[in-house]
Amino acid sequence: MSVYDTLARLGVELPTANAPAAAYVMAATTGNTVFLSGHIARKDGKPWAGKLGKDIDTETGKAAARGIAIDLLATLHAHIGDLNRVKRIVKVMSLVNSTFEFTEQHLVTNGASEFLVEVFGDKGRHARSAFGVAQIPMGACVEIEIIVEIA
Repeated sequence: MSVYDTLARLGVELPTANAPAAAYVMAATTGNTVFLSGHIARKDGKPWAGKLGKDIDTETGKAAARGIAIDLLATLHAHIGDLNRVKRIVKVMSLVNSTFEFTEQHLVTNGASEFLVEVFGDKGRHARSAFGVAQIPMGACVEIEIIVEIA
């Protein structure tokens, strides 16, 4: 099944890929590996600001992470032209803007990880890191980057 058919079945329409917010590119390829820059959570087109453990709960953070995964796929599509070229999602790295006491960064990040597996099946299973951080640019609640192997 085409990745685009799967996205349609899930009711997901890829947005327009975002432009970089500073001096970097959104995606860089070397060989058959694509490195996608960190994407922050957005809500209604604006940074989704907040801190997990203070003003955002785990389930809301998980939804934010899922939204980031959709944005990452939009950037990947814009960069490689066809998501069916994805051979594997290799690595996901997630930064969760959280209080010192909050310890569910891994559960927040599941929002992205589970979505990638829904879309790509076994090719979406990946290595992962999830970190709690004191702050993310523009006060965003979550930032995620991925590494992808393509054909």
